Amino acid sequence: MPTSASDPDPAVDTRPADPAAGTRPADLAVVGAGPAGLAAAVTAAGLGLRVTLLDAAARPGGQFYRHPAPGLGAARPEALHHGWPAFAARETALRAHQTAGRITYLPGHHVWSVTGAAPHWTLHAVATPYDTTPADAGGADGTERPATVHARAVLLATGAYERQLPFPGWTLPGVVGAGGAQAMLKAGLVLPGRRVVVAGSGPLLLAVAGSLAAAGARVPAVVEAAAYTGYAGRLPALLRNPAKLAEGAQYGSALLRHHVRLLTRHAVTEAHGTDRVEAVTVTRLDRDWRPVPGTGRRIPCDALAVGHGLVPQLELATALGCATHHTADGTPALTLDDRQRTSVPGLWSAGETGGIGGAELALTEGELAAHAIARELLGPGTTATGSAPGARPAPAPAALVRRRARLRAFAGAMAAAHRPGTGWTGWLGDDTHVCRCEEVPAGRIREAVGELGARDARTVKLLTRAGMGWCQGRMCGPAVAALAGEDQAPDRRPLSCPVPLRHLAALPADDAAEAGTAPGAPHGSH
Repeated sequence: MPTSASDPDPAVDTRPADPAAGTRPADLAVVGAGPAGLAAAVTAAGLGLRVTLLDAAARPGGQFYRHPAPGLGAARPEALHHGWPAFAARETALRAHQTAGRITYLPGHHVWSVTGAAPHWTLHAVATPYDTTPADAGGADGTERPATVHARAVLLATGAYERQLPFPGWTLPGVVGAGGAQAMLKAGLVLPGRRVVVAGSGPLLLAVAGSLAAAGARVPAVVEAAAYTGYAGRLPALLRNPAKLAEGAQYGSALLRHHVRLLTRHAVTEAHGTDRVEAVTVTRLDRDWRPVPGTGRRIPCDALAVGHGLVPQLELATALGCATHHTADGTPALTLDDRQRTSVPGLWSAGETGGIGGAELALTEGELAAHAIARELLGPGTTATGSAPGARPAPAPAALVRRRARLRAFAGAMAAAHRPGTGWTGWLGDDTHVCRCEEVPAGRIREAVGELGARDARTVKLLTRAGMGWCQGRMCGPAVAALAGEDQAPDRRPLSCPVPLRHLAALPADDAAEAGTAPGAPHGSH
């Protein structure tokens, strides 16, 4: 683990700018400062656009380039990251564009609604104070405050969250998401336990296991539900991405070096313990992910890091009516054209929202989207807000277009290889909680489908309350959809995150109506 040192100066000025300062709208508002949003913002600013970058976190980088808390004094945070130089270069560019006034960076801002239409977009946000930002990131007393941003164009780079497939015992303390375990290590420099089983499906498992082992955890096994032979049919996509193959080889050698056993076509089908997980049962799966009777084995552990890939976070986009499609692993994603445009004019997207593909693809798509937006906003007879007329930006470099195609092909191969089989529900007992928030067991959902006639996840939700709790179905959505016999549908809701009622009440009447919060407007399950 990284050693400690005195608290470093923040690499980026996180003092919040006042989004209401001045009357001119931004040329471009970017939601999310992960790899895609950060790349889009600095590229667009470099092409002459005035950019406002909003992000819920206190520092840029998103979930992938997650920073240790400054109070921990990590001397080498880059040691826990892959591809850190790509992030560091863009973080430096962000600081330079801030100083020059080309980017207004708003950390600690949760965007809960986007309203309007091109070229008059309005973004509503809740500003939340963090320990790493001044108190006035929220209110003067450290409370939340509303914020509004106006822009001519919007780019959504909202990322993704983990897909969880429940199993008996998954609510025990010590059971965490695979990405959550990595976040604990990157942000808190702590381990979820001393003896950690890593399980689920997808390439993230190898990275998590390697990071945990390198930080001092004992990882007795990586339990992968899919078989890597699933990549065999996508050989051209693999050969076009030799760096990805080398990265996989590095993960494999790390497992060997730390004596971590890799079990493919296996799954954790039960976690055991009283006050905390003490062991897991690992069972062999058939080709459809059905547990094979008599193959279970028990592995002692004090933590389990489990996840079955990622799900794009689409609430802001679907609230605006953006078209979606299902990717090769069954998750919904935005339908985008070759310029990263959604089906809604004036609205772009980049990164995981268009399908899970990793940080390198997100960086590439962010740059491509910035070039497309700049060419549209700086087309013949137009200029950036407050700028003198100038030459129209050149098209995006052909190398970026080729890189996106190559990385998208690999992402498709990855999604197909790790798509959950339909038989995984066979490890769910009727008393296993599927919806943790509302404590809805699998048996009640099966009853809704088998006896009450539910044929989709929405009907199951209405009959059982599955998905109506704090997480709004982010944890249980894929499982409920699978039990209902359908692919997961994209979330559609008027508010993308919880918002204090006082902020809604303070909206002008026209804004409230557009945001779906006027009296009589549907509020969904919020």
